Amino acid sequence: MERVLADALLAQSRDPCALLGILCGGEASAERAETLRLVLQQLEERGAGAGALAEAAHEVAKGYLVPLLHASPGGGPAGPRVLRAASAALRSCARLAGPELAVALAEDALRELPAVPSVELLAAVAPCLRALDDAPLLRRLARASVELALAGDAPPAVGARLLPALAQSAEPALRAAWDTLGSLGLGAEGHTGPELLVLSALAEKLLSARARPADLDARLCGRFWRTVQAGLGRAQDALTRKRARYLLQRAVQVSAELAVDCTCGPQDTMGPSLFWWSEKKRDKLLKFWENYILIMEVLEGNQIHVIKPVLPKLNSLFEYAVSEENGCWLFHPSWHTCIYKRMFESENKILTKEGVIHFLELYEVKSLPYSPELSEFVTGPLMDVLSESCLYSRSPGQLLGSGSPLGLKLQKFLVTYVSLLPEETKSHFLLKFIQRMAGRHWCAVPVFFLSKALASMPRCKALGGEGLLALRDVLQCTMITHQVLLRGAAQCYLLQTAMRLVDVEKISLSDVAAFLMSLRQEESLARGTVLWTELCDWLRVNERYFRQSSISGSEGQETSLKAYVKNLVQEFVKSPGWERESDFMPDWLEARLTSLMVLLAVDVEGMKTQFSEKQRTQNVLRIFLDPLLDALGKLGTNAYMPLLKTDRCLQLLVRLLHSCVPRGSSDQDDEVSAVLQTSVMSAAESVSQFVLRRLTMNELQSVADLDRCQLYLKVLAELTSLQVKLGWKAGNPIRRVISPLKNACIHHLQDAEDGKEPTLGHQVQRVVSMATLAALCEAVDQHPVLQLESPDAEPVDRFLSTLPLRQMLQKPRSEEQNGCVHPLENGSVLEESPSSPGWGKTVAQYLHDQWVCLAFLLRRHRPLNPATESDVQECFLPAVEMPAQTLRSALDVLTVLPADRILPVFRCMEVLVPQLLTSEESLCIEAFDMAWKIISSLGNTQLTFWPNLKAFVHFVFGHEILAIAAKLKGQAYFRIKEIMCKIIEMSTIKTGVFNILIRHCCRSWLAAASGVSQGSFSSAKGYSELVLEACVFGTVFRRDQRLIQDVQTFIENLGQDCAANIIIENTKREDYYVRICAVKFLCLLDDSDISHKLFLEDLAIKLLDKDESASRSRTRYHENSLQHRVKNRVWQTLLVLFPRFDQNFLNGIIDKIFHAGFTNNQASIKYFIEWIIILILHKFPQFLPKFWDCFSYGEEKLKTSICTFLSVLSHLDIIVQNIPEKKLVLKQALTTALQWCLSHNFSVRLYALVALKKAWHLCKALQFEECDAWTTVIECSLSQAENMHGAGNARKNWQRIQDHFFFSTFHPLKDYCLETIFYTLPRLSGITEEEWITLDKFTSFTDIPSSAGPQWYLSGSALGELSPGDWSQQDRGYTLGEADSQSEWADVQKKIIPWGHKALESDLELMLQDRAAKLGKSISRLIVVASLIDKPTNLGGLCRTCEVFGAAVLVVGSLQCVGDRQFQHLSVSAEQWLPLVEVRPAQLTDYLQQKKAEGYTVIGVEQTAQSSDLAQYRFPEKSLLLLGNEREGIPANLIQQLDVCVEIPQQGIIRSLNVHVSGALLIWEYTRQQLLRCAELAS
Repeated sequence: MERVLADALLAQSRDPCALLGILCGGEASAERAETLRLVLQQLEERGAGAGALAEAAHEVAKGYLVPLLHASPGGGPAGPRVLRAASAALRSCARLAGPELAVALAEDALRELPAVPSVELLAAVAPCLRALDDAPLLRRLARASVELALAGDAPPAVGARLLPALAQSAEPALRAAWDTLGSLGLGAEGHTGPELLVLSALAEKLLSARARPADLDARLCGRFWRTVQAGLGRAQDALTRKRARYLLQRAVQVSAELAVDCTCGPQDTMGPSLFWWSEKKRDKLLKFWENYILIMEVLEGNQIHVIKPVLPKLNSLFEYAVSEENGCWLFHPSWHTCIYKRMFESENKILTKEGVIHFLELYEVKSLPYSPELSEFVTGPLMDVLSESCLYSRSPGQLLGSGSPLGLKLQKFLVTYVSLLPEETKSHFLLKFIQRMAGRHWCAVPVFFLSKALASMPRCKALGGEGLLALRDVLQCTMITHQVLLRGAAQCYLLQTAMRLVDVEKISLSDVAAFLMSLRQEESLARGTVLWTELCDWLRVNERYFRQSSISGSEGQETSLKAYVKNLVQEFVKSPGWERESDFMPDWLEARLTSLMVLLAVDVEGMKTQFSEKQRTQNVLRIFLDPLLDALGKLGTNAYMPLLKTDRCLQLLVRLLHSCVPRGSSDQDDEVSAVLQTSVMSAAESVSQFVLRRLTMNELQSVADLDRCQLYLKVLAELTSLQVKLGWKAGNPIRRVISPLKNACIHHLQDAEDGKEPTLGHQVQRVVSMATLAALCEAVDQHPVLQLESPDAEPVDRFLSTLPLRQMLQKPRSEEQNGCVHPLENGSVLEESPSSPGWGKTVAQYLHDQWVCLAFLLRRHRPLNPATESDVQECFLPAVEMPAQTLRSALDVLTVLPADRILPVFRCMEVLVPQLLTSEESLCIEAFDMAWKIISSLGNTQLTFWPNLKAFVHFVFGHEILAIAAKLKGQAYFRIKEIMCKIIEMSTIKTGVFNILIRHCCRSWLAAASGVSQGSFSSAKGYSELVLEACVFGTVFRRDQRLIQDVQTFIENLGQDCAANIIIENTKREDYYVRICAVKFLCLLDDSDISHKLFLEDLAIKLLDKDESASRSRTRYHENSLQHRVKNRVWQTLLVLFPRFDQNFLNGIIDKIFHAGFTNNQASIKYFIEWIIILILHKFPQFLPKFWDCFSYGEEKLKTSICTFLSVLSHLDIIVQNIPEKKLVLKQALTTALQWCLSHNFSVRLYALVALKKAWHLCKALQFEECDAWTTVIECSLSQAENMHGAGNARKNWQRIQDHFFFSTFHPLKDYCLETIFYTLPRLSGITEEEWITLDKFTSFTDIPSSAGPQWYLSGSALGELSPGDWSQQDRGYTLGEADSQSEWADVQKKIIPWGHKALESDLELMLQDRAAKLGKSISRLIVVASLIDKPTNLGGLCRTCEVFGAAVLVVGSLQCVGDRQFQHLSVSAEQWLPLVEVRPAQLTDYLQQKKAEGYTVIGVEQTAQSSDLAQYRFPEKSLLLLGNEREGIPANLIQQLDVCVEIPQQGIIRSLNVHVSGALLIWEYTRQQLLRCAELAS
């Protein structure tokens, strides 16, 4: 058509130059530019390029086309249509006018790069440049184009048209582009996308089937292949990966066509070339690359069900890659790692996990040769992806706490891989592996499994000092996580790694000590654990092989642990003469290190003898600690001992006493701790006198000295505890200093109130005295024996009671104002300003200590009656007797104290509020509100949150407060309940909060019930909602929370093998401990006590109401949803409470229980409801009439619930045990079962048959002759069930329901225990493992004592030994799991890629038809008109169908439908590749007439009187399909416009199809006929 138009124009105009002038003279437009292009191309084809025409072409190019490129007719940038037409016209002008024009145009355009018009112009004229004459210009142009493309922001036309045009023009341009690409760093990191763009554009020449010079053959360039691999494995965008696959496939095709052996250039490794070709191995090579490219293409789908069948082909790639003769690599292993990198980069984490597991399993089945590239892959991309926590989740069906499959495979892989490494590379690999671990911040789960994998390595001398340092760095990474158990376990495994992999000859004992100090002893390294014993044994075996340590002595001296530790203690205790005295305390790190090494050395020495000898232990300790004990013994008498030395000695003393007690089971008989404590007590007199002097003689003068005060108080507390443990005898040294210490402190505090202006030294002494008094109060609280020997208690109490609670610690005057300085012991002076950092902390500490003393006083004098305001002058203890005033002071101090100092204030409020709740309710509510405000603001402060929360709960929910508030029912009562709800709400976000509340309340109520504490249990009924919420508490965890819980359970299951389990205290903050606490509390209540009985009955009613409200909230709920779990917990608790119910109470709730049986419930809930009904009928047969009534409802109501009551009936043998006259019950049971055996529902019939069979066997066992008349009917029914035939799985289901645990093994009486209720039945019913509470969880929770004997906890049947199963489970037949066992799939799913490999650029500027044509997509002449269709889903599906089958255009009523989410969901981006035209329904008549005029046959998809059968109709090539509306079809006025109506032949009753389905059938029939027609023409 275009050629005809051009010929017609030229035929009418005899002068082509005039025609060109006319075309250039009018208003510029896209149509005019296209017409000009047609005329110029026709002139070019005719060869008319001389004389005037050449000049005219020159003028057209310069005067019209070039300006047109730079500006569109509207004045803005030229559109894509104008650009294409003008560029093509310029190419014809250049050929008509000669090469000079092309050169001039190229020079001008080159100066204007990177403008889009210049790129288009260069792409047009480049083919017109001459290879020899214009070679310099071509080179410049090629270099500029490549540089522009590599810049990353080049116009799309550079890669789509300019570079291909240059490559086709001449070899100089190609060579220049190739050289430029290499000089700018081909294969450089971060430039992969632009480089592949350039390579794809030049591919037809660089990868040509014709012979080329070697330097222009990309196959021989290693950097080319590195770029392709980077695109395959690491590229983020699909287009870059597609280019890489295209280049790879073209290289393979070219190699096969050339049939010439080739090898990529020299390698930097000893392995195979990146690419090679051998005609001898042609078939093998083609098979390898075919599978390789197939895998890479399938991976683009990101769908695991599509990709998983392809993975066996990946195994075959490794088989091809390794030579069978010599076991060496044939293909470079980096090709295989590209596949894994691509899987690791996938957005689909399931695919990522599959890729990781596939690689880890590789070495289990294959023995691959060593490759540096694989080692780099392991320490690079593999470790990067292993940092993803989500990969370590459990597999479906795997038990909780059984460990991560990926973690276990990682462990096996690392052991296998390292064992296969050459000896000379093991050290380097492991060092790099550990350094990579240290080079990033890891989450808790990945670092734990990586550490465990390293610890499983066999012993080898692989790491030296650098490796030990890297392990220290990893330890620092593990400290970041808040998961204490995971953190401690990771540290344990890293220590084991060090012991297994470190070469002791390359490290010193100092290195070992520094490494051990990186461990947190309170989490991973403590005496008495298996890990400690293993460490001691490792030191014992290797102590003589360590490298000489600088502290060990002179060169050549034999290194031993004993000598090292002895010197270490001496150096630590000794105060170097060159070290100046400092006002600040020394760091605790050295004391920790020294104490750790001392204890290790003592235990190592103890291992060297077979027998435990106390004398030997004492001698060893004396060797190490003589310098320390000697210094401690002189503390009380040597006033000139350097301060640094005293600080260090006391620090070491505290650390030794704190660390020497072993953890675990060996606490009682440990000789080391006993001997050490005895040795320390020998110096107790000297130490206590030193502490007394330092705390009372004004020797602490600066703010920094307050740290020393804390050290002295720690020493005093340790010595006091030790003395009490050894025996608090008269005249002991600690007792002799307590009274003087107390009196001196009171004296200092009284002197500070003399009205004088305070100095810094005086204020510091005041803070020290208050801290000392607080420490003494805490000691008396901890050791009551001290209180019995306090003759001067009355003056102390009176002084503490008169402390000015609202008075802040006055800031002392500055030293400049005072005109004095503080002399120090060494003669130096200290000039310190109170405004220096630390004074605010000092004030807070003073207030804290003040309230510690007051809390002690209030607890001690709790029984005192409050005084009135008028009695304040006569109060003996004002703070105690004026509680309102004291409480107001507490509220004031809470506004200024930091969060870590408020504990004693809460403890005071705990005593004060019960005294004031009746008279000062508003003040008490204010206290509640302020305390809760503080607690709720501490959500992210881990170190202070939990202690403060515990103190808050003890305060607000104290038994006295709860009892008084419940009795008054005032505002305080409702505020307490409001806070209770807020705490439960907080528990859903912060696990463990509710645990503290329910634990405290249950313990206090039990204490009241048993008479241990004051008050009665009756107040508990006012807070039964708390126990109710505890019984059903538990959130649905997020995936990351479930993962943490799984791993923690796995660690706990390791037991003593993981030292962290012994060292770290189990806080029992998991949600299930809330329910355990509530259940154990309920089990301890005595239903013979009326208050207990009322509480239990009230709770039961609220539980039933909770179940009913949960059922009403949503008519349907999915399995394991929160609603399902809540209902499950409700019925578990009701089962626990059932023995406490009497007949009178059951009369009131039996209807609710039966009503629950009619509700649509999940299987686990049904079992509990059926169980409790069985128990009720067994214990109270009086309710049998109500049970029979449940069967009398209409079948419509019972069709989903009758199975519940038939299941109850199947346990008739249990129900009738307590019925003397069983005949009537049996007769009723048989009648009911037979009735439901005739149900239309198959499942109901099965349940009825089971009940009938059980009841009939019971009749025969009891030998009831009255039932003989039933024999024929029943036996026939049961026989028919046993021998049933028919479609489906009827017989199998009959067998399965009989074998089901509830009917075959479960015994409602023998299995009535906590184990069945909370573990066995949930496990067998298929509820999530988060709901399984094992028996050991109940026994390990000791905060609430256990109730009855073991029969309440253990099942009496074999139910617990069964595996889960469901009778209604259908035959699965063929499964993916079975298919995975195949070695390789015969065929795999692969998405069709509907584009050729010659044109890869998805130029979005191209119109849809051009873009589709450029992609090699076939376009038919079919138009589909869907303007009458309303629903976006139908339109989206039609759009996808039209695009798949290559329709020319889809006509819709409104283009706005494209933005609809439902449309996009069905179209899956088809609208981007298919032309869409908007024709509104009112315009359809005109549109159809227009298309008829263009030669289209208008076909309606409609059933009419004269419609044609689709099977008989032959579609013309130019067909237009008109689809009707979903409801009304094609309107009558449009039917008149149709050329033909086609209907789809149907066999069914329904006489219509969905409009999308109808359209799809006709579109496919049209396509099929056109394909057959093309095939006939081709043949």
